[in-house]
Amino acid sequence: MLRRIVLLSSALLLLTSEASDAQPSDASRITLSGSLRSRAETMDWFGAAPGGRYSFLGSTLRVGLEQRRSMLDWRIEIAAPILLGLPEDAIAPAPQGLLGHGANYTRANDGSANTAGVFLKQGFLRWHTEDRRWQGRLGRFEFSDGAETVPASPVLAAVKRGRVAQRLIGPFGFTHAGRSFDGVDLAYQRPGLQVTLMAGRPTKGVFAVDGWEGVEHTGFGYASVTLPGLSGTAQSEFRAFGAYYRDNRMLVKADNRPLAVRQADTDPIMIGTIGGHYLQLLTTGAGPVDLMAWGAWQFGSWGNSDHSAQAVAVEAGWQPKMLPGLRPWLRAGYFHGSGDDDATDATHSTFFPLLPTPRLHARFPFYNSMNLEEASVSLTLRPGTRTTVRGDLRELRLANDSDGWYLGGGAFADNDFGYAMRPSHGSRSLATLMDLSVDVRLHPRWMLGAYAGRADAERVITGTYATSPNGWYGFLELEYRW
Repeated sequence: MLRRIVLLSSALLLLTSEASDAQPSDASRITLSGSLRSRAETMDWFGAAPGGRYSFLGSTLRVGLEQRRSMLDWRIEIAAPILLGLPEDAIAPAPQGLLGHGANYTRANDGSANTAGVFLKQGFLRWHTEDRRWQGRLGRFEFSDGAETVPASPVLAAVKRGRVAQRLIGPFGFTHAGRSFDGVDLAYQRPGLQVTLMAGRPTKGVFAVDGWEGVEHTGFGYASVTLPGLSGTAQSEFRAFGAYYRDNRMLVKADNRPLAVRQADTDPIMIGTIGGHYLQLLTTGAGPVDLMAWGAWQFGSWGNSDHSAQAVAVEAGWQPKMLPGLRPWLRAGYFHGSGDDDATDATHSTFFPLLPTPRLHARFPFYNSMNLEEASVSLTLRPGTRTTVRGDLRELRLANDSDGWYLGGGAFADNDFGYAMRPSHGSRSLATLMDLSVDVRLHPRWMLGAYAGRADAERVITGTYATSPNGWYGFLELEYRW
């Protein structure tokens, strides 16, 4: 990998040093961009054990160089995460396991309380026609399923960005190292049609500060077609997608089978996923109403078992005309990700979200979309143009009490499966989550964010963590972009 990175960097440098007597135009000038994000986080992981309550600080500096030309662009971006004060005693024996975000960072970085790294975040060539109808990338880049296009409606664009994108494939951008992909993509776009093809493998990183290499023996392919919906491009959108994922790392899989059975199963995971989403905006006298539906069906093999699973999400939002100074946005939704009802049969039925960005869809991510049933309501207030306040209430249950409680967001290391499961204790009741966030744009380049979430633990959680009924998570974040 290092040799390939050196070769790629050399090629990009050669591109920038082509002989020319003329001064470069503004369009072809090399530009510098970057960001610095710092976040102080605090966690009370259900009071499980010594080490379950802690705070730590994480920061990420990203600096990139980019040049855009008439048909060939390039970008090189370096990331430098630093983590301070990680909890060294937040790793408990099974079934308690890792006690929250801080424990994930500690284990992924060899037990260090303070650690830092520098690695290539992005490095790619991008070819395109002059009208940009066709374009493709080769190298290392970030990719999010569901974000292939931006709807013309700002309302639908916000719904797509926050409630559709990255459910299956995403850069895990909330963590301090994140995830990129080594691969190739190709896109075609004209009015009323967008087609995307992508193939690659995830990089290491996410919780580990060393993101140089790719995750071995893991890869995927993805394809999508995006079209206008029934009301045309301005008010509706439809996407159909398909993905194929393979993981041949021969690690112990996270599922509801006995440990000895899972340890003996070294066959690869090979899963196909097909699905789609639909967005609709309705103009009413009481204010705009938005509708969202997303679904996926999976098939293939889970080690030496067959795999058959599904997931569906439906949501509706309303922006009433009352209180125009606050611009309220009410939302309600339901999600179901299937679970496995029989650990002894030959079929694995737990929905598998591949390589998602979990926190986008679980703001206090002590859970993910596997074996999950979720009912939610939220209220967003937008006083002025710089401040957004959002509160959520979510009732979380397991889809099947014969399966377990799943955590994690996919492969990020050669020796870590990326998902974990804890027992259900014969119950479906997981937790009630209440949270509040405030985001303020202090300046065009400065963003301040704060979040606090409380999870009232129910039988699934208290069966493992009996010493406290609640979990708490909060952070204060400051970001500067240039």
